[in-house]
Amino acid sequence: MKLLFLHCDYIKFKPLKKALKSAGELSENEKKEQEVKECLVVLTAVEKGDSVKNVKDLIENVKDVAGQVKAKNIVLYPYAHLSSNLANPEIALHVLEESGKQLKKDFEVYRAPFGYYKEFELKVKGHPLSELSREIPASKIAKSILSGEIKIESKGKESVDEKIDIKQLLNEISKSRLDTSKLRDNDHRILGQQMDLFSFNEVAPGMVFWHNNGLVIKDELIKFWKEVHKKQGYKEISTPQVMDKRLWQISGHWDKYGESNFLTSYNNRPFIVKPMNCPGGMLVYRNGTKSYKDLPLRVGELGIVHRQELSGVLAGLFRVVQFTQDDAHIFCTEEQLEEEVIAIIDLIDFFYKKFKIDFDHIELSTRPEKRIGSDKDWDKAEKLLESVLKKKKMKYKINKGDGAFYGPKIDFHVKDSLGRTWQLSTIQLDFSMPERFELEYIDKDNTRKRPVMLHRVIYGALERFIGVYLEHTNGRLPTWLAPIQVRVLSFTNRSDKYARQVIKKLSEIEGLRIDSDLRDVPIPGKVKDAELMRISYIVVVGDKEEKEKTIAVRRGGKIKAFKIDGFVKQIKEEIDKRQSL
Repeated sequence: MKLLFLHCDYIKFKPLKKALKSAGELSENEKKEQEVKECLVVLTAVEKGDSVKNVKDLIENVKDVAGQVKAKNIVLYPYAHLSSNLANPEIALHVLEESGKQLKKDFEVYRAPFGYYKEFELKVKGHPLSELSREIPASKIAKSILSGEIKIESKGKESVDEKIDIKQLLNEISKSRLDTSKLRDNDHRILGQQMDLFSFNEVAPGMVFWHNNGLVIKDELIKFWKEVHKKQGYKEISTPQVMDKRLWQISGHWDKYGESNFLTSYNNRPFIVKPMNCPGGMLVYRNGTKSYKDLPLRVGELGIVHRQELSGVLAGLFRVVQFTQDDAHIFCTEEQLEEEVIAIIDLIDFFYKKFKIDFDHIELSTRPEKRIGSDKDWDKAEKLLESVLKKKKMKYKINKGDGAFYGPKIDFHVKDSLGRTWQLSTIQLDFSMPERFELEYIDKDNTRKRPVMLHRVIYGALERFIGVYLEHTNGRLPTWLAPIQVRVLSFTNRSDKYARQVIKKLSEIEGLRIDSDLRDVPIPGKVKDAELMRISYIVVVGDKEEKEKTIAVRRGGKIKAFKIDGFVKQIKEEIDKRQSL
């Protein structure tokens, strides 16, 4: 069962027509628009495997969230879009009816009609707990097996294979289609299709299928990241994708994010598919003795992580289940903290100026209710981050209660094409994790001391950064990032031989991403195709260019004649220096 809790000033909803033939008839009052004020809206998707036995769990979750936000009015709202694995409608209705009955003992309960298309309007409050998602497993037995509470014995393989209709299965997994009706032209999902960058499929919800062109962009961003970080004195590591539950219990991620993790088992031991990079980095630090001379120790990891998200809140590259996070962890002394935080801010500034992206706003996120570490350490950490922001004369706002569970953080936000803000870079100050992992270094006086730790990302999730940057540039990327940097077009078939000579000459530029379009079709069609792909330079050759030994270079709608050697020199310099547009 998937739940999305929205703490609202109000919600209005009105049934329009039946979505299910089996839906019950509504009374005249039920057909009218209803409005509920100061309420907790519980968007609910009952899934296959759920039953009335899950009602108890639903009630507990509602009571927990309602208690946190102090809500007295509950709106149970069936919302199928949270899942693609829905239960039988009769079961779903039974679960919702029973849940409503039991909740009425403690709350004023309102139920939106089940099985109807509805229009609705709501206003969500802006505090940190106003939007929360929960997932109730269909069977707690599976979770108990993974956690090690229940052990099972293998009885061998099934003797009879399940009958499989391959054509039906292929049809089911081929239904993914992007609805562009409510998207702007520069939405990264539309650009992704036009430029052949990436796709999504229900066989891996919230996980990106990178096409060659998209992977070029991702790889170039990683290459740039690695070069800059190497110059800044960062070392780079890589840690395993699947690690023992005990590691996550030590770090605190098991208790904090238990239900958002992907669980598996191996040799009768419970494991988690990595949701964060930092615990693995702790083990790397512990693998050898560290001296005060090693600090500050800056360690980067471009790690792939997985976190469960409700299917209804996934949004292209902006909110995904699997993503690459450009993490780095800095281990240092308290005396080195301020200098290191300033250095990270300067590094973030360098990257985003390179891409000509302005931050919409910066937040200082403070201690949440559920956290680890002493109040003394939290006081110290919050004070230091705020003092750095003031010292750098940066405008910021306080985001009370939204810090990481192990420390406060500075978050950097940008806007997308719809005006929504997304966090990209972050800096987090952590006294707690080094304590839990008993990290140490040998100081000048030969005593063992505890380092302090900074967590930070620059791009954030690489997928989200690419989505934001595509929208920021409308897909017209600087040449060094463009999947196809040059395309050579022949005006007619008479020019094909000269076009190939031009391609051969341009290909002398090491690593140049170049292709051609020598089809026997009108040149406007070729140009249109190339513009749709946002190719950096469109080179057109015809009788005139062949005679004069020149090329006509089109960029941004403007055409300029070049000698081939002059164009080679210009584009090579542009790529080598990673020039911005």
